Amino acid sequence: MGRYAASAVILLTALLGVATPTAGAAPAQPRPVKHCAFTPTPDNPPAKPVRPPRATAPTKGSATTVLHTNYGTVVIRLDRSVAACAAHNFEHLVRNLFYHNTQCFRLTNSARLGVLQCGDIHRAEEGGPGYKFDDEVTGSETYPRGTVAMGNQGPGTNGSEFFIVHSHANISPVYSVFGHVVHGMDTLDRIVAAGITGDTQDGLPKRPVRIHWAFTLPV
Repeated sequence: MGRYAASAVILLTALLGVATPTAGAAPAQPRPVKHCAFTPTPDNPPAKPVRPPRATAPTKGSATTVLHTNYGTVVIRLDRSVAACAAHNFEHLVRNLFYHNTQCFRLTNSARLGVLQCGDIHRAEEGGPGYKFDDEVTGSETYPRGTVAMGNQGPGTNGSEFFIVHSHANISPVYSVFGHVVHGMDTLDRIVAAGITGDTQDGLPKRPVRIHWAFTLPV
């Protein structure tokens, strides 16, 4: 290779941010991942066409998901280091349009629990993705305002259901926390202000809450 050709390769490599190979360089370290078991649930087939995510989830970094609702926009920062499988699953469902044109069927607003529950396609706690996966909890989880966590119907039954804490949630640490709202808590406040059907503390939002579309951007 001539002197000018070699210089061009070095310059192009620098521009692309790719390291030039050097003799004796250490091999690239494998990307930190976690194995996730997404188990099919034949008795509860997918409410929308979707396959389980791949079985490996990245455990570093974050991603930003945008939910556009009829009340406004909610921006969620996903934390892969805390609940890698849950964050990976959420990204997968968003990417496959699972949450597009869906409704959030449960709103609570009591002294113990203040959450908006979404991700159930048919009605509250019905209509999942056709698979389940394990909890990712340490027993020290807390659920302050803005927390985004998986909803479930018992240990190891995570699927598409999730909840956003609009005030506080004094609940047992058995729900995997995979993100936090970084913009749009005023959207949650408007949902709460609209009330709950029957003027109760737990039930269907008085004015339907709809997720029109969602997308995730890697950070």
